[in-house]
Amino acid sequence: ADCRYTCHQECRSLIQLDCRQPGQCQSHLSPESTLLPPCSQNVTQTVEEEKPEPPTIQEIKQRIEKYNAKVTNCLLMKLNDDGTYTGFIKVHLKLRRPVTVPAGIRPQSIYDALKEVNLADMTDKRTSFYLPLDAIKQLHISSTTTVSEVIQGLLKKFMVVDNPQKFALFKEMRKDGQVLFQKLPLTEYPLYLRLLAGPNTDVLSFVLKENETGEVEWDAFSIPELQNFLMILDKEEKDKIQQVQRKYEKFKQRLQQTLKEARGKPG
Repeated sequence: ADCRYTCHQECRSLIQLDCRQPGQCQSHLSPESTLLPPCSQNVTQTVEEEKPEPPTIQEIKQRIEKYNAKVTNCLLMKLNDDGTYTGFIKVHLKLRRPVTVPAGIRPQSIYDALKEVNLADMTDKRTSFYLPLDAIKQLHISSTTTVSEVIQGLLKKFMVVDNPQKFALFKEMRKDGQVLFQKLPLTEYPLYLRLLAGPNTDVLSFVLKENETGEVEWDAFSIPELQNFLMILDKEEKDKIQQVQRKYEKFKQRLQQTLKEARGKPG
């Protein structure tokens, strides 16, 4: 009635007015005149969250000096004249599904990397296999390198021809004995996160995982890819069966040995 404050009815209990003019307080307001029906169109002035100001070159320089002082190896960060900086990040590969790579292609050489030769374009043949579990890849990147570029760079190094959208980069943090994962947006800068967290990977590390978007759409795979999946699963099944058989064979031998030693003993 006095300050013309409006809100939705379901928001009434959350409102706390702080009237600054004499005689205007919450007790003088008419609840009926200050409530709007649910889902009504109410034009209000939204208050945007203040975004932190980007650090200055001097602040970046101080952070880099502090970072390099804690480095125990040669993986230092270097500040450029234009305010950008370069450094190293380590990415753990924790992929549970097979990836698609060109078949019959030799590993990429230093010459190929320098000349930016894409070996995957040299053949249309494809095959699938599992990358080593929890393999670690070290990347030298810039402060302007985004998460999207990191993912594409990793796939290129391993000659993976799958769509980069199938993968996501996560930051792994440890807090109170728990391991927490957070998916990073494609526009985030991993090197800046590394700079803020320091060189200790126990505080922050990066992990490449599948971009979980729901159930696997098997129709999107070709027949050769599906056949490779079946071959891989068949091999894993046989290996698992052999492991179980060896395990219980050892139990059987120990039990027979124990029975043999117990024969002839009283009781």
